Amino acid sequence: MPAPRARRQTKSGPGPAGPGLDAADECGFSLASSAGRTPKDPMSRIDDSLDFIPVRIAVLTVSDSRSMADDRSGDVLADRIAAAGHLLADRRILPDERGQIADALRRWCADPGVDVVISTGGTGLTGRDVTVEAHRDVYEKEIEAFGTVFTILSMEKIGTSAVQSRATGGVAQGTYMFALPGSPGACKDAWDGILAPQLDFRHRPCNFVEIMPRLDEHLRRK
Repeated sequence: MPAPRARRQTKSGPGPAGPGLDAADECGFSLASSAGRTPKDPMSRIDDSLDFIPVRIAVLTVSDSRSMADDRSGDVLADRIAAAGHLLADRRILPDERGQIADALRRWCADPGVDVVISTGGTGLTGRDVTVEAHRDVYEKEIEAFGTVFTILSMEKIGTSAVQSRATGGVAQGTYMFALPGSPGACKDAWDGILAPQLDFRHRPCNFVEIMPRLDEHLRRK
């Protein structure tokens, strides 16, 4: 298994897609050329000719009542991260306090040892659910389609109740951030259905890892 690449090295120079065709262009071309395909066609696949690249992931559970002893959702994510071959860079529990959550996200974004942050909890509609707002306090860009795709996956399991979730994703300082609901089932669905393939460098037609070197390119321009 290749050693994890350092953030400052990973996020400089041309991306894995090669010169003249970045990962987004490659993905867009593939999708545009797939008109008429059904979702079950093998457009989404693993390219076994490529090496797997582990990424460093921090997990944050947002809860006023949970501890490490009963953090089932955090356990689900930590177990899946390890099983996939990625590295658990950090794991914490914080209360439903917008400022504390945003501060933790900013610290991880500034940490060269963290590539991805996944939070669980606080994405609902009640007054104490402020995780989404905290994420958006930090985002430079929001990945709007993440919430859309998560809702589609959730509707297959819980029907229209999926409308009450506000799962979100975004990018800041070259770091991916994802906010998932607090249930273990929701964490399983998000990881298995979205994050596991998108955090796999071998996934085609495109994935989050291959564009990591370009996420902070605007910060390097003079």
